[in-house]
Amino acid sequence: MQNSPAPDQPPCPLIINLAPTGMVPTRAMSPHVPLQPDEVARDATQCAALGASMLHLHARAADDTPTEDPAVYGDMIAAIRATAPHVVIVTSTSGRLVQDVERRAASLYLEGDLKPDMASLTLGSMNFATTASINAPATITRLAQIMLERGIKPELEVFDLGMVNYAKILIDKGLLRPPYYFNILLGNPGTAQSTLQHLATIIGDLPPHSYWSLAGMGRFQARATALGVVLGHGVRVGLEDNLWLDDGRTELATNAQYVQRCVAQAQAIGRAVATPAQVRAMLGLAESH
Repeated sequence: MQNSPAPDQPPCPLIINLAPTGMVPTRAMSPHVPLQPDEVARDATQCAALGASMLHLHARAADDTPTEDPAVYGDMIAAIRATAPHVVIVTSTSGRLVQDVERRAASLYLEGDLKPDMASLTLGSMNFATTASINAPATITRLAQIMLERGIKPELEVFDLGMVNYAKILIDKGLLRPPYYFNILLGNPGTAQSTLQHLATIIGDLPPHSYWSLAGMGRFQARATALGVVLGHGVRVGLEDNLWLDDGRTELATNAQYVQRCVAQAQAIGRAVATPAQVRAMLGLAESH
């Protein structure tokens, strides 16, 4: 496996990783953001039918605020698997609001059909526009250990070049096993920008046996996902990263519209869209529940 599809060979089918909710969007910001488990499940079912093969999930409490409560994650996963049983499910272990590692890891201890296939692992600390995400080395290491022990593959989140190096440190410690799956997120004010120079530097430093999906923050989402469709193994797209369909912010987007746009771009260049079964085979995941 190469870090990117070889230019003289057709690329692998496109992985579409949907991030439907995130921690920031509210109903006041957009009526389209799904917050409660049944709402997320409805979006997930629709988007899986359109071509999304992975779901990057954040949980919200009954008052719509972010939560790490495994019961909420369990309700959400159960609702999704009842209607989209094959899609790859990724739960968040974000450090944006919570530092306690066991609280952040709560969803990793779910059992049976509620156990996630993957979980996010952000490989360093960073500043967003108004807040910070703190990911201390001991926290990253402990989350990686729990994922390894639980048989949950990390979704390696990279916002800057140093985070790729930290993945290599975890590989050297035996905490990450190939094949690796990276989300490269560009355009955040305090990290790598949505430029070809920054992207080339990051993907050029990925370890062997890596798959990578490309995402853009805010108005950079459209151009980043377009690049991902052409050059990458996949894209990450969704209302977590951008609420607007256009740069002029005249039309609020839906998750379905984002998935449809990526599928249309793939079709325009003759590229197949990956099914969940193909993604599971690529990443070495167990068959769906």
